[in-house]
Amino acid sequence: MSVAEDQYRTLPQHVRDVLDSESRIEVLRSLDNTSGIKDADFDAMTALASQVMQTPIALVSLVGRDKQEFRSRIGTDLEGSPAEISFCAHTIAEEGDAPFLVENATLDARFAKNELVTGPLHIRFYAGSPLIVGGEKVGSLCVLDTVPRERPDDARLAQLKSMATLVSSLLQLKDSARKGDIARTALVQEKKRHTLALEAASIASWVWDLRSNRIDCDELLPQMLGLPVANRIRASDLLRAIDRRDRRHSVLQLRQALQTGRDYMGEYRVGNTQPTRWLGARGRVLDHDAQGRPTLVFGVNFDITATKTSEERQRLLLREINHRVKNTLATVQALATQTLRHTREPRDFLSAFNGRLQALGLAHGLLSDMEWGGIDLAEVISLQAMPFTDKADPRIYSIGPSISLSPDQALGLGLILHELGSNALKHGALSTQTGHVDVSWQLEGTRDHPRVTLHWEECGGPVVTEPRRSGFGSILIKRSLDKVLGSKVDHRFLPEGVQAEISLPLE
Repeated sequence: MSVAEDQYRTLPQHVRDVLDSESRIEVLRSLDNTSGIKDADFDAMTALASQVMQTPIALVSLVGRDKQEFRSRIGTDLEGSPAEISFCAHTIAEEGDAPFLVENATLDARFAKNELVTGPLHIRFYAGSPLIVGGEKVGSLCVLDTVPRERPDDARLAQLKSMATLVSSLLQLKDSARKGDIARTALVQEKKRHTLALEAASIASWVWDLRSNRIDCDELLPQMLGLPVANRIRASDLLRAIDRRDRRHSVLQLRQALQTGRDYMGEYRVGNTQPTRWLGARGRVLDHDAQGRPTLVFGVNFDITATKTSEERQRLLLREINHRVKNTLATVQALATQTLRHTREPRDFLSAFNGRLQALGLAHGLLSDMEWGGIDLAEVISLQAMPFTDKADPRIYSIGPSISLSPDQALGLGLILHELGSNALKHGALSTQTGHVDVSWQLEGTRDHPRVTLHWEECGGPVVTEPRRSGFGSILIKRSLDKVLGSKVDHRFLPEGVQAEISLPLE
């Protein structure tokens, strides 16, 4: 037995059984002639897999008895590796066709001592979906990273599986074309399978004829763009479907790609969609005319709305954090001033001031927790009132029935109450010794459509004058419940004191 065979026999028995399958090896033999030949179609799929899964390495791997060869690769110079250290060997040995995952190879007994993990490649994360040709698993489309990663969400795993299905079909179609025995019925079945797989993963494929400016596509592309269902659309219709804010930039990106011969990579919003839909696009020139001008472009579109929504949410959160930090500093200063007015001894001042700072920190911590379940309205009010009042000398009085709020409602209402309390402490009723705030709420509406209405009323403070312009704090009060459909906020600056009425539907 050779050294390679001895190493190979260290694989688990069930993996060896799959690799040794004669029917599987027979299918692989029919694909051997493609090994080592660079193919733009497979390279496009590995690049797309790397982009969708956001990993530095992506491979199309064919796994034999004792070695695996990379039909396409991105992010590594390796052309293959022994089968005994192949992650892909485990992928094809798994039951079914679900993606095989290794979130942290150093913590997995199957791979912790693998030279791909301990060596210079430093592999930590792996996700692979099997390539199935002729009913046999011959390899995998996989992505790798050098740092541990959490399990990708189901949508991305579905996209990886669908891309593997497309690679499998490409392998089979290219092999059939080489043999010259492509059957019409088989092509129809493959096309149907491609369409179903791509639709399941929200990936639309297309071919753009630049000479006629017509685009042949699957039916998912017009659906993504909000156009009538069709298998052929005009390029001008596609461009008009792009949101005006992104149209010019998208056209410039496409022109640059055609002029330079580079792959086209773009992102744009679809016009007239609520909520906003974002699409990612990737394309490559397939053919040129006698003068070298591009004539055919192949590409795919995929939905990136969830990613863009998350990015926008992070930007808004950062802006809110910046405002809250500035507002907190002003609140701390006002707390110190008000506490000093009510204490004579430094020791009493420090005790009262530290207690209020702790209450402020607790309120901020809970408001930042986006994992809230249901939370009682009275608790939200109590947490937000803590920095501005105390049990010995209450300045905020609240009364109302027990009502459970959703996370969005609790967060939005908490932001409003914090802002109202901060303003009352700096400029309103809580800035004087005699002032106080009354907070009350009651159920309204019908049994099927209940609402809660909360009243904030400041009394005993200085005379109020309405500000000449609305600052970010006022905007925050009016906009904090934008995510809660059907909510209303009425913020009034009356001479006798600031009042606010907040109404929102209950889930």
